[in-house]
Amino acid sequence: MMPRLFPLFCLLLLWSCRPASPQTQTSFDLIIRHGTVYDGSGSAPVQTDIGISGDTIAALGDLSEADAPTVLDAEGLAVAPGFINVLSWSVESLLIDGRSQGEIRQGVTTEVFGEGVSWGPLNADMKQRMKTEQGDLTYDVSWTTLSEYLKHLESQGVSPNVASFLGATTVREYVIGLEDKAPTPAQLAQMRQLVRQAMEEGALGIGSSLIYAPATYASTDELIELCKVAAEYGGMYISHLRDEGDSLLPALDELIRISREARIPAEVYHLKAAGERNWPKLDSAIARIEAARQEGLPITADVYVYTASSNGLDSRIPSWAHSGGPDSLYHRLQMPDTRQRLLHEIRSEAPFPRILLVGFKSEALKPLIGQTLEEVAQQRGQDQAETMLDLVLEDRSSVQIVSFIMSEENIKTKLRQPWVALGSDATSRATEGVFLLSSTHPRAYGNFARLLGKYVREENVLPLQEAIRRITSLPAQNLKLTRRGALQPGYFADVVVFDPDSIADRATYDHPHQYAVGMHHVLVNGTPVLQHGEHTGAKPGRALWGPGFGRKSVAAADEDQ
Repeated sequence: MMPRLFPLFCLLLLWSCRPASPQTQTSFDLIIRHGTVYDGSGSAPVQTDIGISGDTIAALGDLSEADAPTVLDAEGLAVAPGFINVLSWSVESLLIDGRSQGEIRQGVTTEVFGEGVSWGPLNADMKQRMKTEQGDLTYDVSWTTLSEYLKHLESQGVSPNVASFLGATTVREYVIGLEDKAPTPAQLAQMRQLVRQAMEEGALGIGSSLIYAPATYASTDELIELCKVAAEYGGMYISHLRDEGDSLLPALDELIRISREARIPAEVYHLKAAGERNWPKLDSAIARIEAARQEGLPITADVYVYTASSNGLDSRIPSWAHSGGPDSLYHRLQMPDTRQRLLHEIRSEAPFPRILLVGFKSEALKPLIGQTLEEVAQQRGQDQAETMLDLVLEDRSSVQIVSFIMSEENIKTKLRQPWVALGSDATSRATEGVFLLSSTHPRAYGNFARLLGKYVREENVLPLQEAIRRITSLPAQNLKLTRRGALQPGYFADVVVFDPDSIADRATYDHPHQYAVGMHHVLVNGTPVLQHGEHTGAKPGRALWGPGFGRKSVAAADEDQ
């Protein structure tokens, strides 16, 4: 009799241990009632309730008979997974203000860092440069590795979750320095070991920014070698391409080659065709990505939904002049012969686009914020090339700018691609305090709200459920973020509640320090961070780790034997 009864006993035991269903669990920590729920998959929404226990989604369904200390009425509102910002530059701002107001008020619950530069690993020289190059935001550099930095944010307290790629530039700087030279075999081995360590400590993969020095000094082969290590741990490669203008297509081919030869998923940071003469190249770029995907290569991209970019004014100075770092650049700018060579090369390139000056380190130059480079050049009786060199030298910084270089129609074309996610490429700020000492790009306050307002509701570029998929489950799957990016029982309770009829960006180029509107509630790990449109002050954000966290790759294990 025992053999026959034993299977029945096991079935009864499994049944008794099953997760509670909406019908059996009647008490939760928080319930969201009557919302129109978009689960992140891209499927049509359903009107239902969500029960949250601790940091986890415990149930979806009719919870009318259940109770909770906190109940949020979402009738007439959209409920979705928290948004994932694939490219955030809040590495410094979160040290100053962990609330992340500009992002939280749009529904961003996870910020991802690492476009070429990461906040670890750091050696003594790198720490000193980080201190001396600080501008309006000042802080102590008390960590050394990337994982220590993320843990520092978590322990200090931040509202959003945080994760990071390992910067290829950071690895190069750690081993080689800032000079334009190739690594020796021994140096390359050391670089690979730094990648191995960072992947085991939770980096998402390798991030590069090949348009900027010293990143631009890295060869394709060097990047492939670093990516091979990241691939052993299931990481990905994500890159600001070597060129986004005249040489966009060869630069994209380089990323596809790295993906193919390193056998690693790859993503294009803020896919764009820069400069009006290059706008038609976007279709060819998309075709190349589609062809690579048909080949089986997991190539994706992210974008921000504005026609202007933002970076440093010094990025328009030829890369050879940056070799050795900022001090070497400033020295070259003061050498008459070198300066004339630079002016000749800059003037022979494409004409300057409209460039808005938004950030200076020097108090003496801050009155120029809000003016264009052309206006300042006219005031000084110079052309834009000469004024650019002078401003970089006078400020002894990169000088933050906004450049109008993209096509509105191209933005819509990019958003129609099912493999395109969103990244703000900006710092999350607040409309108060130290953040008002400089201007910024409006994407810092509006990128995600602009997608849902302008491109979904107003222009019907893509349906709401698909837009939500692009900023939730798509990046979560690409980044391998466990139990994030979807509204499912057992997933972490990163949840947003917003009005699809009113969500919108308010930040403009002239007045960027304005919060988005239409977001009612934001939960991070089950804790309300935004409630009834106001920040609660809660900081439940966590460091999120990549797929290699806590384990050795097969290759590393073999090396140890």
